[in-house]
Amino acid sequence: LHEESARGYVPIFIILEIPHFVARYLDIHPFYADLMNVLYDKDHYKLALGQINTARHLIDQVAKDYAKLLKFGDSLYRCKQLKKAALGRMATIMKRQKDSLAYLEQVRQHLARLPSIDPNTRTLLICGYPNVGKSSFINKVTRADVDVQPYAFTTKSLFVGHMDYKYLRWQVIDTPGILDHPLEDRNTIEMQSITAMAHLRSCILFFMDLSEQCGYSVAEQCALYHSIRPLFANKPTLLVINKIDIARPEDLGESDRALLDEIIKQDNLTMVSMSCYSDIGVMDVRNTACDKLLAARVEVKMKGRKIQDVINRIHLAEPQQRDDTPREPHVPAVVVGRQRYDFKDPERRRLERDIEAEEGGAGVYNVDLKKKYQLEDPEWRYDTIPELWEGHNVADFVDPDIEEKLEALEREEERLAKEGLYDSDEEILDSEEEELQHTAAVIREKKKLVIMAHRASKGRNRPIIPKSVKARNSTIDEMNEHLSQMGIDAGAAVERARSQTRKRPRSESRAEDAVREESAAAGPRGTSMSRDRSTAGLRDVRQKLEVDKQKKISQRRPNRFAKRGEADRDIQVKKPKHLFSSKTSSGTRDWR
Repeated sequence: LHEESARGYVPIFIILEIPHFVARYLDIHPFYADLMNVLYDKDHYKLALGQINTARHLIDQVAKDYAKLLKFGDSLYRCKQLKKAALGRMATIMKRQKDSLAYLEQVRQHLARLPSIDPNTRTLLICGYPNVGKSSFINKVTRADVDVQPYAFTTKSLFVGHMDYKYLRWQVIDTPGILDHPLEDRNTIEMQSITAMAHLRSCILFFMDLSEQCGYSVAEQCALYHSIRPLFANKPTLLVINKIDIARPEDLGESDRALLDEIIKQDNLTMVSMSCYSDIGVMDVRNTACDKLLAARVEVKMKGRKIQDVINRIHLAEPQQRDDTPREPHVPAVVVGRQRYDFKDPERRRLERDIEAEEGGAGVYNVDLKKKYQLEDPEWRYDTIPELWEGHNVADFVDPDIEEKLEALEREEERLAKEGLYDSDEEILDSEEEELQHTAAVIREKKKLVIMAHRASKGRNRPIIPKSVKARNSTIDEMNEHLSQMGIDAGAAVERARSQTRKRPRSESRAEDAVREESAAAGPRGTSMSRDRSTAGLRDVRQKLEVDKQKKISQRRPNRFAKRGEADRDIQVKKPKHLFSSKTSSGTRDWR
């Protein structure tokens, strides 16, 4: 970009700064922070962001250095070379960050594919061993479509489904299966479940399969519950027994039943049973979990500090008991003794609906809203309601004899018109109108003088020749006589004027014709200064006429399409492939 100044063109160099990648790692929710650490290794992520930040500072420094050098550029070429060198150094710095940028791009794409989980909303979290029916349950109660297969670890990441209960939006999270081993030995898939249970405020649904078709015994499932039990602190928890169409809690042996009862009694859990295969108890489990979570959230809010501020603003007004006299509800005697309305009874009381039918029906009957008015005098019901304007009754300012006075005034006007009072053409003006007209005349006169003065001063920088002088044609002799009277020698001026008006001799015109013929005989290679520009590059007039004819023929088709020519805007390709195709690494595909 160049800005024109008094000294010429001063180059101004504009730097396009690389986007500033700032690690907001500590500002996000702990659930997302730990999830990123599990999936991408936060140290590697922060290291890559640090390298990009360093590159940004280096590019800023390069921009500052070359901006200083540009101030001393002595030519446009020198400034362009400085710009080229600066862009080259910036490109070199960014090429060194190729690995960091590739890693950050992979992280960005993977983050975009993660489900959107709100850590603060109402959440049901499903956990347990693999193949105990967690994904089947979320498919039943939500609109999610999680893959269900008869082998372990079908679900390898967190899946979110949404549902409605009591006019509220709920999210249900399906976690991958967890095995019973130490935390250090758990892989990335299991750590996602651990992270969700540790940080999300939710209702925990611990699924168990008493039929042991999942591949794990009841004792192993109970041991898993005890190992992850610290993660359930201060959270409502449900013990969900799935696949009751195959095995029920009543069918368990004494040892397994004792382990199950120990879990229920130890944490005061609520045990619910269901079967996703036969849809038995699925909705009951959902409703129980939602009610339990709602009650827990309300209890937490009641224990907080904000509830005290809210309660202080609420006042429940109750009527004071003045004495011990009982005050029962009062029902009018007319209402108590009124007979029940029966449409078929001819002696029934007349309702507004009956009156409407008698007086023409809907659209014809007009409801009388004033007949039920309770006034001191019933005759006041249909009195005209006064109209008020600015606190005054309009009726107080209305003359009762206004119609009679108006009629008398009209008769007087008719009498004056017949007597010829209004036939006079003379305009009767009062003193104010006369003064106004006089002022207007003075203003018009002043305006005319201003316009005349402006016109008179418009051409003062050139001599003004009267029209009479312009119209008179002076001869050369008159000019010579006039200059001689003024004492000026006019010989040279007279000779020059007479040479301009004298006709050329035939010899001069013949010489010019000969020169013209020689230039025409010289052809296209001859001099072109004496030629008409319209025939430049053409042999003769006949070729010029042929060129004009071909030009008109070539314009016929554009004229047929609404005068569309070469200068009209035209987009040949609506979606060029190099702008709307995905990026492909070099050497992998040949589009040509």
